Amino acid sequence: MKLPMFGRRVFLRGTGAALTLPWLEGIAERLPYGAEPKRMAILVMPNGALPSAWRPKSTDDGGFEPSFTLTPLTPWRQHVAVLQGLANRQSFAGDGHYAKVAPLLTGREIRRTGGRDLWNGESIDQLVARHVGANTLLPSLELGCDPIYPVEDMGYSSVYGGTIAWSAPDRPVTKEIVPRLVFDRLFRSHALAADPARPSVLDVVKRDAERLATRLGRRDQQRLTEFLDAVRALELRIDAAARHGVADVDPAKAPPPGVPGDHGSHVELMLDLIALAFEMDATRVVTFLLANEVSGRDFAFVEGCAGSFHEFSHHEGKPEKTEPYRRINRWYVERYAGLLARLAARTAGDGTLLDRCRIVFLAAMADGNAHDPHDLPVLLAGGAGGGFTPGKLVASPRDTALCRLWLWLAQQMGTEIAEFGDATQPLF
Repeated sequence: MKLPMFGRRVFLRGTGAALTLPWLEGIAERLPYGAEPKRMAILVMPNGALPSAWRPKSTDDGGFEPSFTLTPLTPWRQHVAVLQGLANRQSFAGDGHYAKVAPLLTGREIRRTGGRDLWNGESIDQLVARHVGANTLLPSLELGCDPIYPVEDMGYSSVYGGTIAWSAPDRPVTKEIVPRLVFDRLFRSHALAADPARPSVLDVVKRDAERLATRLGRRDQQRLTEFLDAVRALELRIDAAARHGVADVDPAKAPPPGVPGDHGSHVELMLDLIALAFEMDATRVVTFLLANEVSGRDFAFVEGCAGSFHEFSHHEGKPEKTEPYRRINRWYVERYAGLLARLAARTAGDGTLLDRCRIVFLAAMADGNAHDPHDLPVLLAGGAGGGFTPGKLVASPRDTALCRLWLWLAQQMGTEIAEFGDATQPLF
């Protein structure tokens, strides 16, 4: 059996489907490649974070003691750095939420418009994808949970509030919010994906998988079985979630078919897909807008948080609003910690997948009550290297350019750029 290869990975084939396999020890030893490539993901939380509940205490060794909001990071402190003092200077002039989130990854001041004459800049994820995307099945993945509704904010188009990836100043990149469609992009041809009676992708590649197993050592056979079982389980969960869509909503605001009705399940499925895509090396660049800015989602499924997230962010210092605000912030951080756990549980070369990743979590503003653009809440996780040591509290001078982080991240991914946005030197 000749092993079909794509980049650094073997893949299984069947009519209408292909399944790229994770790192396999026996096969990797025969490949003329160097170290496992790096991956990057940027997760963006809407509506800012309550500063008093976010800011951690520093420890004598330069680390941090998790705050209320950062409590979910306790098991991951040695893998995460808390970055302080960063700001996206190009958002200072704009009013409202949309003017903060749209330029978050571009470092450019956006054009104030509620129409189609949008203007921003190329985002850092798309710049990196142009350099490394040819090596993977997908140059990049742009994910989200909310569709974009035609509602302006302070004179800015809602496209700005629901988009963080831009391939050019006038080209926002549409995010995918349906888990099934993301799954299909990773595995299926367009023809098979469009078939209502489509079989499981594993049924399609079963013969190839059986042939490959006979050529693998025992450890790789076990790894292959575990991987295929995980893919099957995820496929079944996606199908189950799609059958429980959003009910009793205004038809004008109904999400596309296949969007889970339960927000928690929706986010978890997207995180599973990110981890799977990285494990297969199907892409090395992901952005995930966890919700559109000005999100008024009801977090009644979190204790004490029934009501609009956006309304809680405009808390005016009232305890009845600050308490649910900080609890919702912590819920999102817990999801981030869950992604780190997924990556740490997967093998990549001589370490874990987390060792090969740079995972950023941030919001486009600090305190949502004032739309504060200073000292953004930013977390950075992953393996050491490039001047970065995880497990630290990194305090930069006030309003240090956020683009210095993006410049460093791009350089870590192998691009040879010397500047980005308003940054001429990397953060680390």
